[in-house]
Amino acid sequence: MSEMMTSDYCLVGAGAMGMAFADTLIAETDKTLTIIDRHPRPGGHWNIAYPFVTLHQPSSFYGVASRELSRDQIDRTGFNRGLADLATLPEIQAYYEAVMRDTLLPSGRVTYLPSHDYQGEGLVKNVRSGAVQQIAFDTLVDGTYWQNSVPANHTPSFNVDDGVQFMPCGGIATLDTPPAGYVIIGGGKTGIDALLWLLEQGADPDQLTWIISRDGWMHDRAATQTRPEFFKQTMGVQAAAFEAMAQSTSRDDMFDRLEACGYFVRLDPDIRPQMFHAPTISRAELEALRSIKNVIRLGRVSHIGRDQITLARGTLPTSPDHVHVDCSASAVKNRKTTAIFKPGRITLQTVRAYQPTFSASFIAHLEGLGGTDADKNAKAGVVPLPDGLDDFVRMAAANMMNQAIWSQDKVLQRWIRTNRLDGFSGLIASADKDDPEIVDILTRLRKNAMPAAMKLQSYLVG
Repeated sequence: MSEMMTSDYCLVGAGAMGMAFADTLIAETDKTLTIIDRHPRPGGHWNIAYPFVTLHQPSSFYGVASRELSRDQIDRTGFNRGLADLATLPEIQAYYEAVMRDTLLPSGRVTYLPSHDYQGEGLVKNVRSGAVQQIAFDTLVDGTYWQNSVPANHTPSFNVDDGVQFMPCGGIATLDTPPAGYVIIGGGKTGIDALLWLLEQGADPDQLTWIISRDGWMHDRAATQTRPEFFKQTMGVQAAAFEAMAQSTSRDDMFDRLEACGYFVRLDPDIRPQMFHAPTISRAELEALRSIKNVIRLGRVSHIGRDQITLARGTLPTSPDHVHVDCSASAVKNRKTTAIFKPGRITLQTVRAYQPTFSASFIAHLEGLGGTDADKNAKAGVVPLPDGLDDFVRMAAANMMNQAIWSQDKVLQRWIRTNRLDGFSGLIASADKDDPEIVDILTRLRKNAMPAAMKLQSYLVG
C-alpha cells in the first residue's frame, strides 16, 4: 500500500454532478479535494454513452458553473432547428476534459484519480494495476448515489435466445448492412434517440417497430429555452403551467391543462400517458416519431426468440434478420432519496427539478457557506426523480418548496441569479419590464405560484 493521501473532501464520481460540485467548491473555498472515478476520463457515464447521443435540454443548463458548454447558437438544421444548441457526445467529453485540465487541476488543490474504484473506509483501488492506497479526508462526497444506467452497462430484464440479433442502442451505428427491420425496445429517451437517429439516417418509418411498455408525458423543448428572444414563449408556458396547476380540479385534470398550455406533449393524443421520466422533445422530433406506425403497447418484454417476442400481454412476430435494440435501461437505478448533508458525508441529489448540475453547484455553495447540517438541509430539500404520475406531483411540490425558501434569502437569490447553470433567473432578470406582455407573464407567475403549490400539496394528501 502506498503512502496515505490527505484532503478535506473525497469526491467519488467525476460525472456531471460530481464535476459541478467540484467546480463550485474549488471556486468558492480554499479546501482540497480528491476526485476518484472508475472511468479513465472525467464525465462519468458520458465515457460509455452511445455515439449519437446529445443533450435533450439546451446546453446552457449543463456542465459546470465556471465554463460555458453552449455554442450560443440556434440550430438551423435537423430536428432541433430553431432552438438553442444541444451538445453532442464529443463536445461533452471534450468539455469535461477541459474542465479538469484547465480549471480543477491548475488550482493546485485537486487530486484526480482516474481508473480508480472507491472501496469504502478510505481505501482506493487502481483498476489497472490493482494497487490499493489509503486516503484520509474529513468529508465524503457521494456523486454516484443515483447510479446512472446507460445501454452499455445495462443488463436487460428479459431473456434472449441464441441466434437473435440483439444489441445495445449504440450498436446500430456500427451496422453496415440493412436488416429486415429494427425493433426498438424502450419508450424513454434512449429509445427516442435511437429512432430519431435512424430516421435522420434515412431509415423508412415502416422498417421500425417500437415497443413501449408505458407511454409517458414529455416536455416541449421550446418551453425550456434560456435565450432572451424566447422569453415570452418559455416563461409564458411557465406562467400558464402555474395557472394550470392552481386551477385544476384533480390530478388528471391538471395533466390535461398542462398539455393544453404547451407544458406537456404526448406521443399519441388517444393514449393517456402513465409515466413521466422528464424527457424533452422538439415538435419536429414529435412529428417524426408519429410517422412510426408500428408501435407495440403490450407491456414489458419477457423473452426474445428467433421468430417471436413475448410480452406481458401478447406476442409479436420477428425473425433472425431483424435487429433488436435494447433501449430499456432506466436513466438511474436508484430513485430513493436521503438527506444531502450528514456528518462527514454529502450525498449529491437534485434540489431543483430537471437540473442536476445546478443542484450540485448549489450544494457545493451551501457547503462553502458553512453552518450545521440541519441548516444546510433546510435549504436543500431533495427534489425526487420522477417515474409515475404521482412522482411528478411530488417533484413539482418539492421544487416549489425549495424556490419559496430560497426567495426569502436575498444573498442566496443573488448567487442563484449569477450562476450560469440556473438559466431562468437570469432570463427573468434581463427581461424588458416596459413590455406589457412580459409584465403580464411575470405577474401571472407571481400570482399563481402559491396557489399552484397548495394545489400540488392537496394532491399529495388526497
